[in-house]
Amino acid sequence: MSVYKGIDVSKWQGRIDWSLVKCDGIQFAMIRSTFGWGEGSKDILFETNYENAKKVGIPVGAYHYSYARNPQEAVKEAEYCHSVIKGKCFEYPIAFDMEESGVASLGKEKISQIARAFCERMESYGYYVCIYANKHWLDNYFDDEIFNKYDIWLAQWTEKPTFDRVYGIWQKSSRGRVAGINGYVDLDEAYKHYPSIMKYNGLNGFEKTEKKKSDNLIKKPVKKVYKAGDLITLKDEKLYASATMTGESKIISGDYYVYDGKLINDRIRITNSKGNVNRKPIGNFVTGYIKVSDLE
Repeated sequence: MSVYKGIDVSKWQGRIDWSLVKCDGIQFAMIRSTFGWGEGSKDILFETNYENAKKVGIPVGAYHYSYARNPQEAVKEAEYCHSVIKGKCFEYPIAFDMEESGVASLGKEKISQIARAFCERMESYGYYVCIYANKHWLDNYFDDEIFNKYDIWLAQWTEKPTFDRVYGIWQKSSRGRVAGINGYVDLDEAYKHYPSIMKYNGLNGFEKTEKKKSDNLIKKPVKKVYKAGDLITLKDEKLYASATMTGESKIISGDYYVYDGKLINDRIRITNSKGNVNRKPIGNFVTGYIKVSDLE
């Protein structure tokens, strides 16, 4: 399973030097677009963050902070969010951020109705949506249909998450430090290659990459091509000693780099230092082989 390093930001991070953010290894960013609905409910740095992150090649998603207390208000929030983000392309989901304390008292049924109302309206405009909430909310305020229909962005600031359902993104800390950002910033991990999903299926502002009569709505993502020097963050991945070895030599986690990008038997060589990329002899600088199919 591949792990992609990300952050989520809003006006509270102030002006960000996105070139430094990228150099620090950040691979995606979730940017606050809106909160509530109506005049003054757009994050004042949304446009700046979107443009500057995209300019340096950081894939982005957006999130909307909700105050909705019923499905009708959730639809108003969706309409407002859409009015702000339309015309832009997002490689990561559009998230519905549910954490307002005054809403929790509404209970599971009503909160689930609110979430569905927002997500269904955004889906009608061609967006891939997800639900952001902390573990307590996810454990207590959403029905099973929410988990069956939508991706989850889990907020749990612990060394290892304990949420026992499937989630696509994990917000792991609120006290991260990243170059280019003054002060703390939220740190995230994503476990899907969301850009492939959006581009292949024509979601979040992208045009569908293939159009055939037999195509279904959801397609297998386009296989990523790995180039020499690409950063890969691994989490419990099988490492092989050669391109043909059937049993893995060990399980590894951490940051590695693609050694030369050559695909051999569905495997690529990796190294533990960017300075080792393409250095010879291979045996001195290659950590081992990993399967490309395990990364997607």
